[in-house]
Amino acid sequence: MEDLSGIYNNSGNNGSNRVGGYNKTQLRAHKIVLNGRKTCTITGVNDVLSFDINEVLLETEQGMLMIKGTELHVSRLSLDKGEVDVDGSVDSLTYSDTTGAREKTESFFSRLFQ
Repeated sequence: MEDLSGIYNNSGNNGSNRVGGYNKTQLRAHKIVLNGRKTCTITGVNDVLSFDINEVLLETEQGMLMIKGTELHVSRLSLDKGEVDVDGSVDSLTYSDTTGAREKTESFFSRLFQ
């Protein structure tokens, strides 16, 4: 069994008081456990944006997480707890930080319409 896990705490966020529908005081630890590239348990999930058999896109405490593979399916989803389980053949896990771009856009428009 292969355990590729990482724990990321979200203690140093800057910006607005809300992230992904949660107040900063409600942010949860983000953790990924990948077992044998077949099952993946993820915590610190704010939302599931899309999923199909080749890709799952999640909004997490650490940014957007794209899981690519084959025969992927979300076997368990608990947004109340911020947990998602994905089964299938996992080829890649990729993060992109879109929260910074969103905050810049909002501040630009807020300044424009003042």
